[in-house]
Amino acid sequence: MVDKIVEVGILFDFYGKLLSKSQYLAIEFYYIYDLSLGEIGEELGISRQGVYDTLKRAENRLYSYEEKLGLVKKFSFTKEKVKDILKYSHDIEKEAEELGLNKTTENVKKIKGIALEILESDQEVI
Repeated sequence: MVDKIVEVGILFDFYGKLLSKSQYLAIEFYYIYDLSLGEIGEELGISRQGVYDTLKRAENRLYSYEEKLGLVKKFSFTKEKVKDILKYSHDIEKEAEELGLNKTTENVKKIKGIALEILESDQEVI
């Protein structure tokens, strides 16, 4: 269940604004604020069954968006590649420092700075 909560949460971050207002609110109340179906029903003025149906439709739409657009998959791939860049940059930086290659060391630090900026900006999405 925890895996699904995380998965839907990530999909919601990427595609939530594409949902209808009621679907958006149902997902937000259920997954973000951990409200029960009854509590959500009171907020939205619909039955528990209506909330359940709305949640299922919203979840299906989120998964459908990811299947078609693949933004979460691309995001995860890019994030891993940036981490690889940081790892290799660190190795190059150590070697450049040992060899006294000041210009190379400076350039590697710039590359690492850019990679860290990318990772930090990615955290704003999730």
